[in-house]
Amino acid sequence: MAEPALAPRLLDTLQDALQRAERPRPRAVARWRHAHWLAVGTVCLGAFLGQLTASVTSLVFPALEQRFDAGFAAVEWVSLSYLLVLVALLAPVGRLSDLVGRKTMYLGGFAVFAAASLGAGLAGSLAVLVACRAVQAVGGAMMQANSVALVARGVPERAMRTALGIQAAAQALGLALGPTLGGLLVTHASWRWAFWVNVPIGVLGILAGWFLLPRTFPDGRRPARPARSKDAGGRFDLAGLLLLAGASTALLLALSAASGLPLPGWAVAALAVLAVLAAAGLVRQERRADRPIVPPGLVNTPGIRAGLVVALIGYLLLFCPLVLEPVVLAGRGVPAATAGVVITALPAAFALAATVGGGLLPRGWSDAVRCRAGALLAAAGLLVLAVLPAPGAGAAVGPLLAAGYGLGLLLPANNALVMRAIPAQSSAVGGGLVNMVRSLGTALGTALPVLAVHLAGAASGGRAVLLLLAAVAVLAARLSAR
Repeated sequence: MAEPALAPRLLDTLQDALQRAERPRPRAVARWRHAHWLAVGTVCLGAFLGQLTASVTSLVFPALEQRFDAGFAAVEWVSLSYLLVLVALLAPVGRLSDLVGRKTMYLGGFAVFAAASLGAGLAGSLAVLVACRAVQAVGGAMMQANSVALVARGVPERAMRTALGIQAAAQALGLALGPTLGGLLVTHASWRWAFWVNVPIGVLGILAGWFLLPRTFPDGRRPARPARSKDAGGRFDLAGLLLLAGASTALLLALSAASGLPLPGWAVAALAVLAVLAAAGLVRQERRADRPIVPPGLVNTPGIRAGLVVALIGYLLLFCPLVLEPVVLAGRGVPAATAGVVITALPAAFALAATVGGGLLPRGWSDAVRCRAGALLAAAGLLVLAVLPAPGAGAAVGPLLAAGYGLGLLLPANNALVMRAIPAQSSAVGGGLVNMVRSLGTALGTALPVLAVHLAGAASGGRAVLLLLAAVAVLAARLSAR
């Protein structure tokens, strides 16, 4: 009779042990009145590392194609495998972090990320490299699921938008430095260093987090648990996790196959149908689960739902030009080095707007108004970039600056709106949802340009994608009126 209660008791004991293992900051750090900015800086280190990895990896694709004698559609899975695992794990890791401690999970994420990066650099085959990237994504999920929550719950309310803007700027800095760093590493060292460069940054993140991040539960008490049902006992939503992973994997496989991955037509159609069925099954499962991966109570809140859609759109708008424009400019005879400098205009403007750009707006503007202004500015930049008659490198800089600046206004303000609407006890789950849709937007931004160029060529396909992005940016402005 005692056996049914054994598993919950073991889980409770493990949770208590993990919470006690979470060490507080040194007393001198904790007492400093600006200590919350040290914690923000630590979170920014993880944000920088994640986006640096994303942008560096895309630069080594040609070297990987040559080293492993594989096509672009196959090598693309070095990025997509990471994004798929990240999408599947962000929400459940966020829920687990609310129970065992965000600091514990965040530091563990640095450790897993660094170890997997070491393995990726040592990989002797494309399959091993893809597998190491999947493990790397586990560490990335442990960091990203907690990053927004650590910022939102660790700074005063008045400083939240600024703190989230600084975090977004750290992401943009990683994106901006990635192409240049990746090119230097591939040219003067080896593609392996594109992964090994993460190891010292990961070690630094562990040390910084240990001393600068506060404990998740300062009073040493764990959060209240929901009452366990007699049947389900609050069990982990494995079915929801599998459906989420299945839907996202099938969708990206279908897009990749349409972009050149050698799969027969019937397989592409079957993958598309599977993605739709898995998504429908996920919606049904999450409505029935006791502890859903994607909590309907959060997602169905109008402000949160609209904010998550805007976040997905924002990162789609950010990443799609980063993948598309190098191909378009190369087709127009622009040298790779020059193209890299031109593309940097987008994330550089994003970083500027996310940190200090909001100060140029009227002081009385709400976050919702800032979101609309940023989305419309991004739409204008993308539209100009699409309709310019075969712009050279110089002509593309202005529209990219406008688009990046608009996104730098949009995303921090939108994320602040979402996090304010989420209850404090679900902050890590909410942060995981924000990062999950961000990863979905990133994955779609990686796959969509490859598909368009494969179907219509660099010039026509690029113009069609930019027009679509401009229309989607207008939709984001409309949703921001929530």
